[in-house]
Amino acid sequence: MRAPTFDDVRSAADRIAGVAHRTPVVRSRTLDARAGAQVFLKCENLQRIGAFKFRGAYNAVSRLSDAQLSRGIAAYSSGNHAQAVALAARELGSTAVILMPADTPESKRAAVEGYGAELHTYDRYTGDRVALGEALAASRGLTLIPPYEHPDVIAGQGTAALELLDEAGSLDTVVAPVGGGGLIAGTATAAKGLHPGIRVVGVEPVDGDDTRRSLAAGERVRIPVPRTIADGQAADIPGELTFSVNRRLVDEIVLVTDDQIRDAMRFAFDRLKIVLEPSGATGLAAVLTGQLSGRVGVILSGGNIDTARFAKLLAG
Repeated sequence: MRAPTFDDVRSAADRIAGVAHRTPVVRSRTLDARAGAQVFLKCENLQRIGAFKFRGAYNAVSRLSDAQLSRGIAAYSSGNHAQAVALAARELGSTAVILMPADTPESKRAAVEGYGAELHTYDRYTGDRVALGEALAASRGLTLIPPYEHPDVIAGQGTAALELLDEAGSLDTVVAPVGGGGLIAGTATAAKGLHPGIRVVGVEPVDGDDTRRSLAAGERVRIPVPRTIADGQAADIPGELTFSVNRRLVDEIVLVTDDQIRDAMRFAFDRLKIVLEPSGATGLAAVLTGQLSGRVGVILSGGNIDTARFAKLLAG
């Protein structure tokens, strides 16, 4: 499977135009003062389905043949990719069967079913979601759209960085959260395609640093399934395709704790009036903890969190 190119990201931007939202870029003097940097926040929490994942899912699904669309689509996901595939399938006249962890927040499960998808669950701590997803797709004759191990998905995710750089202009650094690595791979492909000298920084939870360890080792490293509030970043090993991109293009991985993620969620809500899920707040957490400087663009990757869990996390 080949890595996507900058031209692939450009083509994806044309393909999703008018379907995906062009999300706003937000500035804050208070944030700049706290961070000691000029910060540009790309609000993918305001994207369709509440996360950047719609970009990659729609780009990939829209490239399927009529025969593939008629048979249906399968996906496995901790939540946001599931919603994105379900909505993309509905938009393009297809159907979706989704495999999700049993402990996925109820709001994400309800959204997937609300888009008309058929939902199956598994235990994320004992089950192999890739094997389960591939078996499900094969048994039903469905086309599997994985959450990050797909060049069209990665290219679609990179369109957020294209828009950010178009609006913010030249940046010293662009920052994105890292789970399986699709968003940071697309971000790096887009950003370095436009500005080869820009720094690309990924952010992981302290207890979910599989990509940081893998980059240091020069090969993919598997860790125990992370237990972190950032459920969208609870990957135990980077994707093979995404790692091949990220080892070439990503300059650094920084880490944030769950408490720092909570602080970022609280800051976003109190001072910016923005609701972020934990994974969506890790880039902001890195900025607020002073780990970045200069002109910094941050992709706020998602805001899919229900009120009860949001209140519980912030109270804690």
